[in-house]
Parts: sequence; structure tokens; C-alpha cells
Amino acid sequence: MERQEKHHRQRALDVLTRSSSQPPSSSRRSRKLDGHSVWSDDEMSTRRVQISGGYDQRFNNVDLGVRPPSTPSTQVPTPTYYGPPLERTSGVLIWSADAESQNVPQGSSLPTRVSFSNRISVAVQTSLTFWQRLRGHGKERVGWMCSFRAIMTYSWLNFLLIFVPISWGVHYAPVSHAIMFMFCFLAIVPLSKLLDYGGEQLALYCGKDFGDLIMITLSNAVETVLALVLLSRCELRLLQSTIAGVVILRLLLIPGVSFLTGGVHVMTQELHPHVVQLNNTLLTLGVLTLLLPATFFGALDHTTPMGVVTTTDVLNDSVRGDFLKFSRAMSMFLLVVYVCSRFYLHNPPGNIDNLHEHQNAPESLRAAVEKMKKEDPEVNPWVCIALLVVTVVLMAITAEFLVSSVQPMRKRLGIRQEWFGLFLLPLISYSADGLLSIVYFIRQYFRRYLGMPSPVNTLAQGRSIDLGIQFLIFWMPLLVIFGWLAHKPISLLFDVFEVAVLLGACFLVNYVTADAKTNWVEGMMMVVFYIMIVSCLRIER
Repeated sequence: MERQEKHHRQRALDVLTRSSSQPPSSSRRSRKLDGHSVWSDDEMSTRRVQISGGYDQRFNNVDLGVRPPSTPSTQVPTPTYYGPPLERTSGVLIWSADAESQNVPQGSSLPTRVSFSNRISVAVQTSLTFWQRLRGHGKERVGWMCSFRAIMTYSWLNFLLIFVPISWGVHYAPVSHAIMFMFCFLAIVPLSKLLDYGGEQLALYCGKDFGDLIMITLSNAVETVLALVLLSRCELRLLQSTIAGVVILRLLLIPGVSFLTGGVHVMTQELHPHVVQLNNTLLTLGVLTLLLPATFFGALDHTTPMGVVTTTDVLNDSVRGDFLKFSRAMSMFLLVVYVCSRFYLHNPPGNIDNLHEHQNAPESLRAAVEKMKKEDPEVNPWVCIALLVVTVVLMAITAEFLVSSVQPMRKRLGIRQEWFGLFLLPLISYSADGLLSIVYFIRQYFRRYLGMPSPVNTLAQGRSIDLGIQFLIFWMPLLVIFGWLAHKPISLLFDVFEVAVLLGACFLVNYVTADAKTNWVEGMMMVVFYIMIVSCLRIER
């Protein structure tokens, strides 16, 4: 027993001695000491070293709570132990030394610093963990037949998949454009739900952070495909209206319905305060980016030498070129901001790995994360990827047929273009979720009316706000860049009415979510404001 104690003391002393006496090096190295990392670099002699430890229950009781003595021939950095007194239990204390520890307790005068190389190593470990999760490590292996069975039986909306081949056949048949639009609309509804289901199943393999990003991106797939089709057909004015309509739908109608149906039986529902604050800032930045070109255009001189006010002579080729230039520049800035915000959310500074582990995170969010970790997927990860690829291809073809019927139907029925862009086209992706939300609300109402127990969720469903923010500050500038590469002159100069309603939606969403709590009344207000906006589209301007 005494020999073991001397052995472990000597190992800890040797590591500290080598770390202080090695020659200068530009790279930092990591050694392993009984399963714990020991960092060493050329500047360790000027830093304070934290000694921490844990007990290995396989050995007998050995107390190493006192720093190992240094030899006269070696200068050892003075270590400092933070934390509660070490208790004598059955085990051997395993030493670890860290020159830049993040586990400094509150009240300590030492600054908490995270080195760049440490962050790089964490990023590499995260990528390896992501790849292992994607391969199904730690999850129950699902067979291919079970995966196909789960895909075909996950929702009753799958019966609408029959409209996919029907819509393709109608496109080449001599029928009216209104009928073709209706069949394409019905075909996209189950395809959007397949994307959502595939994203949810893939998120179970990728973890909470990457899973949220995957689900948010795939939930915007329908609108993105429609926008790319409109861009390829050079329907630029309809594309701008669709972008504004998608953002308004994601900010007002979808979260409003979620807050209304989910909070009708509880006093308040909670959101993550840190995520809400970041989303409010990102949303305000995106809307103000659209406000700048509109304000600049309004400040131009619209009068002719004869004193007549006009707008046709103002937008000449030179002015259009200027708008295109700073639209592309602002798009690049928005992309940088979005990437930095995702990096902050998935790799927050400090001694936490995820924002849902923060002390201010609601308990319902932590419970949802734990449930996600324990939940077994229903679909094989490679089947998920194949499902997403096939669904996106089917949706792209169907969306192409749908967009080709918009202009003839609009001219034949006398429907204004703004009504299509701001209301009808964005509503395609939400039609399935809206129908399911209505069915869920009716089911919960009858369960409570009959005295049957129904689950109460105190976590507000605010993911649609993330969808709107992503479409505003990621997909919109990306569409501008794609238009630049494809020689399609799309700019950020939107209609004044669209900018105004976006600004109003931004203010309302920020006020509703400012305290990270929502209720059904606030959800009703958001739905009512969306109805007000749609009602204004019927008025001729």
C-alpha cells in the first residue's frame, strides 16, 4: 500500500517537472495521466497550475490531497487546489494538472481563460463524436425494412403522396392551370412532412445542437426550393414577395398558433432566455438590413426638371447597379453574422458545452434534451439521408410545375401578385402542420371535456421563429449571391409595404418573447396581426 502511494505521488511530480523544464515550443501538447489530460507548454512557469483529482474505486484508500514535494534540483510551479476538502474514501486519487483550467470556482480571483488550441481540440472531438453518432453509435440499430415501415406509417398524411404522380401527369395534360396548381399544392404537403420526419429522426443520431440545426434547415427546404425555382425563372418580384411572406408566416402565424394551442391550459410557457435574446437581435438586424435600401430609395430625388414626381426615371441602370452592389455586400455581412451566431449557440464560451446546460435554461428544456438522448430512432441513419435526398428531388420537380402554373392562373383569375407571394406560396409548407395543429387542439379539448388526462407542456414551441430568422439572414442573402452568380439581378430593395409589415412583425415578436415567457393571449395577438396583414393584400394600390 505504501509503495502504491509513493508510485502515484512520483508520477504526478514527474509530469509537473517535465512540463516546466521542457524547451520552448510553438505548439501545445497533451499527455495522459491515469485517464486525465495534462496540458503543458513553454509558458507554464508563468501560469498558475490547478491540481484536481478523482478517486478510483478499484484501489484502497490513499489520500493525495497535499501537493507532492519538489526536489531541490527542479523548480516546480506552485499548484493550487480549488474545491471542497478531499474526503477519505475507498480509492486512489489520480492527479491531473491543467495550466488553463475552466473549473475555477466562483469568488476566485483567477481569470477563466480558454486557449485557442483547447477550442480546436474540442472542435475535433466534437466532429468525431458527430460522425460516431451519425453511424448510430450508442443507439439501437434499426433495420432497413423496419425503417421503410416506419416511414410509410408515421402519419396519416402519407395517403396524399398519391398526388405526386398525379400532379406530374396533370402538368402534361391539357387541363387548366388552377387544377394543376391544386394538385401540386396537395403533392407538396406530404413531402414537407417527410422532410420534417427525416430531420427529426436524423437529429436523434446527431444530438441536440446539430439536430436543431438540421431540423431548422430542412423545415425551410420547401420555401428554399420554391425560391430557387422562382430565381431560375427570373420571377424576381414574386420572389421578393415570397421571401417576405415566408418570414412573416414564420414569425406570426406559426408561433402564434403554437402559443395559442399549447398555452391554453397553462399560465405561461417558457423559452430559453439566452436564445431569445440572440434571436431578437438577429431578427432586428435582418429587418433593418431591408430597411436601409428602402430608406435610401425614398431619399432619392424623385422630381424631374419640370417638377413632376416620378419613379420610373429614378431607377435607371446606374441606380440599379448601385443597389445590386450594396445588396450583395450586405448579404455577405448577413451570412457572416449568421455563421457566427450558430458558432456561439453550438460552442458557447465559458465552462459549458451547450446553452441548454446553462443555469438559466428552463427545466422543461433540460427534460426535453434528456428525453431526446434516451429516445431510440425509428429509422436507420442512412435511410434518413436517402429519404431526404429523394424527397428534395421530388419536391424540386413538383415545385417547378407549381410555379409554372402561377402566372397563367394569376392573370386568368385576376389575382394580385403580392397576394400570391405574401400569402399563398408561403402557406404551402405550413398547410400540413396547420392541419395537424388543429386536429391536436380539438383532440386535447375533447379529452379535457370528457375528464381524461392530457399532457401539459410548459416548453413553448418557438422553433418557427428560428426558421424565420434563418430564412431572413441566411437563405435570403444566399439567394442574392446565387442570383449574382447566375446573372439574375435580385436586390434587397423590397416593396415599402413588405418592409413595413416585416418591421411590425419584428417588433411584435420581440415584445412577446422579451421575458422568455409566452401565453395563449400573446399567441392570439400574433395570429390576429397576421390576419390584418393578409386582409390588406386584397386592397388595390
